[in-house]
Amino acid sequence: MHRGLVLVLACVLCVSSLAQAQSQPRRVRGEVTSVDGNIMNVTTREGDKLAVRLDDKYAVTAVVKVGGEAIKPGVYVGTATLPSADGTQRALEVLVFPESGRGSGEGHYAWDLQPGSMMTNATVAEVVSLDKARRMTLKYKDGQQTVVVPDNVPIVTFEPGDRAMLKPGAHVLFGANVQPDGSLTAARINVGKDGLVPPM
Repeated sequence: MHRGLVLVLACVLCVSSLAQAQSQPRRVRGEVTSVDGNIMNVTTREGDKLAVRLDDKYAVTAVVKVGGEAIKPGVYVGTATLPSADGTQRALEVLVFPESGRGSGEGHYAWDLQPGSMMTNATVAEVVSLDKARRMTLKYKDGQQTVVVPDNVPIVTFEPGDRAMLKPGAHVLFGANVQPDGSLTAARINVGKDGLVPPM
């Protein structure tokens, strides 16, 4: 059950085509200020104050920091990047998917972490150690990208979470569905474990 939940959540967060399938969800990054029943109040990284209605069966997934050794040939990753002058990409973060998330959002496309940033979801074909960095070759169905991962870049994965993690001060990342009246709802929430800010 947990493996299936992780896969569904990974798809919601990282597949841009899924976000376009019906109405465009609003991706929210921010900090929980309060939770009252099924209403979660969040202050976004832009400073907006949002009230989000959580579905009755909403699910929580933890975002957990892992070490660089988690990046190895054969694993499936998602990485937000900025282009470098030499044609490679420089990682802003790396998400190492659980095996159940393999194939989620595969490809290379625009992302909204920073202006001009891209997202690549792909299989690691090769990892080369550099001075204070790693260089990944990522292969996906339509091509490949070379991504340099500096040592200070956050590397995370998903693990099952629980609703108790949603409390004031928790850092969250989720897709909010915009209702016809402008209100927001959500069925799945990513929350950083032990104060972690989800870097995606």
